[in-house]
Parts: sequence; structure tokens; C-alpha cells
Amino acid sequence: MSEPIIAAKAPIAVDVEAGKTYWWCACGKSARQPFCDSSHKGSEFTPLKFDATESKQLWFCACKHTAKPPLCDGTHKKL
Repeated sequence: MSEPIIAAKAPIAVDVEAGKTYWWCACGKSARQPFCDSSHKGSEFTPLKFDATESKQLWFCACKHTAKPPLCDGTHKKL
């Protein structure tokens, strides 16, 4: 399996809205980080669906190496 591209070595804060669905970029190629813009087409990567259950600020992973996708777990500090 290929390694994802590191889009950034810091998480991205997003104000999510309860009831909305977000598609997290897993490949790292999207120009709309941390979300998918279909740049993964033709690769083995697929975006990860995230359904917001409440409206609040969340920190989405941009290094693409988190153990808790789509949210940051601090892995970027070790890359």
C-alpha cells in the first residue's frame, strides 16, 4: 500500500455543523485540505466519511498518518 502525502505537519481546525457529512481526504493530494476534492481518483485511496453529531470545532488530521482518522492524534509531531 502506498503512503499518503503529508499535506501539512499540523492539524486543521474546522467548525463542523451537526447533521452535516464531511469527506476527509486520505491521500493528501486535495487542494481543499482537510477535505476531499477527488484528487485520489486512480489511486488506492478513498476519502473517509465523517458525520458530525454536534456543532463544534474539531482538529482534522492533515499529515494523513493519524491512528484516529479523520481527527488529529498528534502523530504529526513524530514525522
